[in-house]
Amino acid sequence: MQSDTLFSNSIATMYQSYMVPLIFESYATDIAARMATRPVSRVLEIAAGTGVVTRALARVLDSSVKIVATDLNQSMLDQATQTGISRAVEWRQADAMQLPFPDASFDAVVCQFGVMFFPDKAGAFAEVRRVLRDGGVFMFNVWDNIEENEFALTVTEAMSTIFSDTLAQFMARTPHGYFAHDTIEQDLRNGGFVGSIEAETVTSQSRALSAHDVAVAFCQGTPLRNAILAQDGQRLGEATTCAANAITARFGSGAVHGKIQAKVFTVS
Repeated sequence: MQSDTLFSNSIATMYQSYMVPLIFESYATDIAARMATRPVSRVLEIAAGTGVVTRALARVLDSSVKIVATDLNQSMLDQATQTGISRAVEWRQADAMQLPFPDASFDAVVCQFGVMFFPDKAGAFAEVRRVLRDGGVFMFNVWDNIEENEFALTVTEAMSTIFSDTLAQFMARTPHGYFAHDTIEQDLRNGGFVGSIEAETVTSQSRALSAHDVAVAFCQGTPLRNAILAQDGQRLGEATTCAANAITARFGSGAVHGKIQAKVFTVS
C-alpha cells in the first residue's frame, strides 16, 4: 500500500524522538560495527531515515571514508540534518529503485530496516548490485516475524479491536512482512548477486520509560499514522490510548521492556 512508505514531517519528528531509541539504536550500533570490520573507502546508505545508522557509521569508520546517506522521503533527511552528526556526510534524496549514482561507485552499501518497504525487492537489489564495485559488500537487516517482536505484536492486536484489518495489519504486512530467508535469497539472486549470502538472527530488548511512549512511537512515528488518519482523522489519540492500554496490560505500568528480533544479511 502506498501509505505504508510515506514518512511525513510529523512522522519524521516522532520517529526520531520515539522509534529510534525504542527499537533502532541497538541495531544501528550492531550493523555499523559489522561494517567497521570491512576495508571500505566509500559507503552508500539507502533508506537512511533520520540517520541513526549514518551517525553510528560516522562514529566507527575512519574519517577518510566517504559516507553518502540517501532516503526517498526528504522529511526524514531534514530531520537527520537537524539532529546533527559528528562529521561531514553527503545527504541526498534518492529512490532505491533508481539510484542516481554511476556503476561500481561504492565498495559497500548498507540498509537498516528499509528493504521491506521497496515495491520491487529484486529490482532494488539489482540497483545495489549495479552501484557496488566488484568485491563490494551489501549489508542490511530486516525485522523478523512479528510474533518475535512483542511491542509490535501487542500494538497490532490492539489496533485490530478498533480498526479494519487492513489498517491493523500494517506492522505485520510491511515492517514485519519480509523475513523468510528463502524469499530474500531468491530476490537477491534475481537482483544479480551470485556470491555468498550470510544471515544472522539478532535478538535484543526494546525499552521505554512508559507504555505511552511505546504507543506514540508505533501509532505516530510510523506510517501506521497515515492509515489511522486516512480512516478517521479524529481517532489518532484514541488509537494511541488503545495501544498504550494494551502495552500496560501486557508489560505493566512504569518502564517497560519487550523482545525484539531481526535478521542481518551480509551479501558479497
